[in-house]
Amino acid sequence: MSGTFSQIYIQIVFAVKYKEALIQTLWEKKLYKYITGIVQNKGQKMLAINGTTNHIHFFIEMKPTCCLSDLVREIKKSSNTFIKDNKFTKFNFQWQGGFGAFSYNHSAIDNVVKYIHNQKEYHKKQTFKNEYLKLLELFEIEYKEEYLFEWIDENK
Repeated sequence: MSGTFSQIYIQIVFAVKYKEALIQTLWEKKLYKYITGIVQNKGQKMLAINGTTNHIHFFIEMKPTCCLSDLVREIKKSSNTFIKDNKFTKFNFQWQGGFGAFSYNHSAIDNVVKYIHNQKEYHKKQTFKNEYLKLLELFEIEYKEEYLFEWIDENK
């Protein structure tokens, strides 16, 4: 029997440019639904999506034929246009360059889904910067401070 069998679970995290709080509760569900549609149209499976006013997390089951960078680039480009076309904000909306991608095994699915669904509560106690640095350290990802997201206010 021939075929390709895989089990790839990835959490993707990226922020609004300059970490500005531009994602509003009034339209965030429309944004998440739109991004979910992109993921599904690209043949991937959305497991969870959520975020706060300045960043989003989504967790996908990914096929090995998918190029993660291409998928994220398409999500950012299309969702940026979606936000502008729908005039969800009067401010100039843009996603920051780059993203974080963190892989998990099958046994972690429930915990990652709960973590993503609980983002708003989580960020009442933890800044996005601290969360992101914690993820980089937890996954032992080497980084240089100057290549991290652009920060306007270190305390956000």
